Amino acid sequence: MNDMTPPAPGSDSIVFNPLDPAFIADPYPFYHRLRETAPVFKTPMGFWLLSSYDDVAASLRDRRFGKDFAGNIQRKYGADRMKEPAIANLSHTMLVVDPPDHTRLRGLVTKAFTARRVADMRVRIRKLVDEQLDRVAHKGEMDVIRDIAHRLPVIVICDMLGIPEDHRAAFLVGSNVSGRILDPVPMSQAELQQANVGTAMGNAYFDQLCDLRRRDPQDDLTTELVRAEEAGDRLTAEELRANIGLLFGAGHETTTNLIGNGLLALHRQRDQWERLKADPGLIPNAIEELLRFDSSVQMTGRATMTDVEIGGVTLPAGESVVQLLGAANRDPAQYPDPDKLDVGRQNIRPMSFGGGIHHCLGAQLARLEGELVFTALIERFPNLELPQKDKPEWRHSFTLRGLSKLPAVWH
Repeated sequence: MNDMTPPAPGSDSIVFNPLDPAFIADPYPFYHRLRETAPVFKTPMGFWLLSSYDDVAASLRDRRFGKDFAGNIQRKYGADRMKEPAIANLSHTMLVVDPPDHTRLRGLVTKAFTARRVADMRVRIRKLVDEQLDRVAHKGEMDVIRDIAHRLPVIVICDMLGIPEDHRAAFLVGSNVSGRILDPVPMSQAELQQANVGTAMGNAYFDQLCDLRRRDPQDDLTTELVRAEEAGDRLTAEELRANIGLLFGAGHETTTNLIGNGLLALHRQRDQWERLKADPGLIPNAIEELLRFDSSVQMTGRATMTDVEIGGVTLPAGESVVQLLGAANRDPAQYPDPDKLDVGRQNIRPMSFGGGIHHCLGAQLARLEGELVFTALIERFPNLELPQKDKPEWRHSFTLRGLSKLPAVWH
């Protein structure tokens, strides 16, 4: 069911199974061959893959490509699954809706993520980074994912949402986000049931959080959204709960993976780690290169709202389209020597945060958190090593690319 074979010269065919462990470990050789042989390709499962930088960027800006979430779900599952709790909950989020609902929902939270608001968080975030590293410094070892990459952005988004400190323990111990619901390959019934259970648990908590903020308003995002819901015409109860859950998940998951994937890349090409040690001023630029090199988000999805020609191919209306962000980021037509990590690379415009009206709200926050983590690691643990860098443990997800753990040691 998961095999997708683009045409290729001779008998040298390409098989795409995005849940195959070998593909998850390294999807980039497939992307290169797909881009060379069929940059606009319709898979046997019925959806289209776009893999060139220009096609991905153009389609994300083009309003003829919409979300059409219900249509995409129906095409993916072949049946009415919109009533499944996990899918129904996702359908109320700004992530998957089109204007005018998208405009209304995004407008309610945009001001929390302005450049000025994010810049004002720098001192607080650096303090949090040091606190997390203080917890492990004396040990000479840590799991980068558990001890810093996950904990830091969870604490930051908890602060922004107004989640009380004594409520955070369950969120801090491990990831509460599964990317499988976003993958183009349908979930199994067992995976869907697991997603439904996770959704129910999350909704129960976020309902409690909203009740708390009704009784005890604070200067946080949840209070702002509760007030919008109480106004009666800006936010439904389902949208309130679903979008707080989305902000929590999106607010930490991509940053966790940026830190983990980025540190792994720097130690697999160790000369680049040494380069940052010698010139920490390169770190902001390095964040852009790390986003490009091994993106936390590998794909996003749209649907054709009318017939559209892209890359010389006409896509009929009502088709599901997958934009391969990770492939766009390694397109040699956009980036010379794209498989080389170069922290001094110029003119980097990674597609990792998507584009168009759905461009990631938290992009600048993720960049800042990544910058401050790498700065602190270089200052405090300059001789850090990753003993398992050649055999990393990747999470079983295609859309959200990240490690389940990343052991590190230092002297």
